[in-house]
Amino acid sequence: MAREIKTKELNHAKLATNYGGWMYCTGCNTNIGYLCYVTYDQIKFSFTCNCGTKGSIFINFQDTKKETDTTEDLENHKNRWCCPKDQEPLITILEQKLANYQLEIACKSCNKNYHKNK
Repeated sequence: MAREIKTKELNHAKLATNYGGWMYCTGCNTNIGYLCYVTYDQIKFSFTCNCGTKGSIFINFQDTKKETDTTEDLENHKNRWCCPKDQEPLITILEQKLANYQLEIACKSCNKNYHKNK
């Protein structure tokens, strides 16, 4: 069942679908990753692409729960950052295409808010 978006802010970024799928930098139209649209509850992602474009993605939903910040690390399985509780994939970031990034992503199943930086 599709979720109802509360907030969707894309700055110099686009998504292949409404709230997930392939992520692109609009400065150079380069694929910078993949957002697994069924497993996350909220995302705040800011980046600087290798082309110099600075962009961001912020999405949450009408039914987004209050998440708890955690110092736990996401687990990497086959280039996907996954929740350490249930190993569900949340996001793939093509780090070689980005100069830097800051990620906050909340897992829909465990309500933990994970942080990752480059």
